[in-house]
Amino acid sequence: MNTPMKHVALFCAVTGLYWFSLYAYVPILPGYAESLGASHRMVGLILGSYGFTQMLLRIPLGIYSDAINRRKIFVILGVVAAFFGAVGMWLFPTPVMLLLFRALTGVAAATWVAYTVLFSSYFDGDDAPKAIGYISAFNALGQMTAMMLGGFAAQNVGRVAPFMVAAAGGALGILMSFMIAEKEVERPATEVSELLAVGKQENLLFVSALAILVQLITFATVYGFTPIAAERIGAGDFELGLLTTLSTAPMILASALSGAFFAKRYGERRTLMVGFTLLGLSCMVIPFIRVMPLMYVSQFIAGFARGVVFPLLMGMSIKFVADEQRATAMGFFQAIYGIGMSIGPIFVGVISDVMSLSWGFWLVGLAGLAGAALAYVGSQKISFAEEM
Repeated sequence: MNTPMKHVALFCAVTGLYWFSLYAYVPILPGYAESLGASHRMVGLILGSYGFTQMLLRIPLGIYSDAINRRKIFVILGVVAAFFGAVGMWLFPTPVMLLLFRALTGVAAATWVAYTVLFSSYFDGDDAPKAIGYISAFNALGQMTAMMLGGFAAQNVGRVAPFMVAAAGGALGILMSFMIAEKEVERPATEVSELLAVGKQENLLFVSALAILVQLITFATVYGFTPIAAERIGAGDFELGLLTTLSTAPMILASALSGAFFAKRYGERRTLMVGFTLLGLSCMVIPFIRVMPLMYVSQFIAGFARGVVFPLLMGMSIKFVADEQRATAMGFFQAIYGIGMSIGPIFVGVISDVMSLSWGFWLVGLAGLAGAALAYVGSQKISFAEEM
């Protein structure tokens, strides 16, 4: 690490508040949208809009950030957009307005490109996967705290309360974001054509494709229709908050250990294969669950698997990329995985309306098993680090 610890700690705190503001209302959002008259298809569109705007913005944001060699301004703008998205969903309770303001929170999440690259710059180049693991742990900590408090607020105050909680976290994050350190790196200007060429790298494309599957599963299930399945077996607002909290809590430890322990000890390929398999199976069992304790267990396992797999893929996306191209590479990576965030909930929403919600979970679970197979096949073609 080549940056004072106080700057690292402050950045981690801002990261936690940023994700807190984006996730305090996530446990109740699908059911809240339903209560306002939205069909499952509309619920899927509302949830999918979050990924759609990220998919559109992350590549140009990454390229522009690299071109001007600045990250901090995008960190600030991200938490500002998260704040206004939460306020908008709080003040305008209709399905259409939920769609618009959830899309705005996707704009906020698009700036995660800048967060990850700026934080990685605090560390030596070879420590990129480790740095991403650490910042992902605070990502998960912010989400977990938000969803727990959001579920508690919804249970005791009302279903608009989580949006108020999210806005409060966003406001604090805005104040603190102005104090973070921008790591100045002297380098020659990079041509846009060179930055665009980054998106053709085989390693980057492959790990991005795997990330599509992770996000498709995540946003179709725990951040999508798993809360609806839980409501059908008797979960209240607090139980929904607890459910998403338990799906996020193991990500904190798993994210910190992903690149620093699991990949080093067992190799990137084996780590990804086991993680994807657990993720797929945890989805496929949901339709058979009839009591909340088993639902908690399934989501805890899914959260641990996500915590291992996703930070590893994120670190791998910039591992072999020059410093001056890292925001662009991360932009490509995050834009591509935005496809999964967008189509996952829409796919399950359509399948649920046409067939049944159970079929949605089973088909999404198959995507996890497909990810395990792709990790095995892809290891023959790209640069995986295996156990020494």
